Amino acid sequence: MKNDKVHAYIENLIPERPEFFVNMETYAAENHIPIMELAGMEAMIQLLRIAQPKKILEVGTAIGYSALRMAHALPNAKITTIERDNERAALAQQYIEQLGKSAQIRIILGDALEVEEDVASSAPYDVIFIDAAKGQYKRFFELYSGYLTEQGIIVTDNVLFKGLVAEETIESKRTANLVKKIHQFNEWLMTHTDFHTVILPVGDGVAISKKR
Repeated sequence: MKNDKVHAYIENLIPERPEFFVNMETYAAENHIPIMELAGMEAMIQLLRIAQPKKILEVGTAIGYSALRMAHALPNAKITTIERDNERAALAQQYIEQLGKSAQIRIILGDALEVEEDVASSAPYDVIFIDAAKGQYKRFFELYSGYLTEQGIIVTDNVLFKGLVAEETIESKRTANLVKKIHQFNEWLMTHTDFHTVILPVGDGVAISKKR
């Protein structure tokens, strides 16, 4: 497919990351741990370089890859990140300590829908990055958008879900239900009265929302 060739072309142009991050990417791939696709990650990092946020909230830590990429690009930013899986959070903490970013990144262990009080203690945030359970995106957005600064930005990953949002027929009922939820979220987000949103077809689809 033409788009696959373009995607591969763009990825091949991206400069090599520091070995630490390449090792994390390899580990994630080998252990089937979802991390942000490389082109999407680079696009978000560039956006953050422009915005220069002081405080970032991340919903969905996984092994800490995106949090560490953001911390590496923005050494003066403070990042609060939420993860509900104990093993992944523990591994993320190990990576954070290895890279010497413990003072910059704080992990909140728990379900993102149940730790609002802890999240609020570090609010407001200049950027909120949503990259957790895709079926809950609308609830995450509604819950935490109130903790965004007036000039703040919300970045949501995986909004194109491997292109499946554009498919009319999906064989797997489970996948079809998830795609339906993502599509409904996208429609809701694009017509939100409080935010201007654009969806970029990079990585797995990245939505960028800015307060009106």
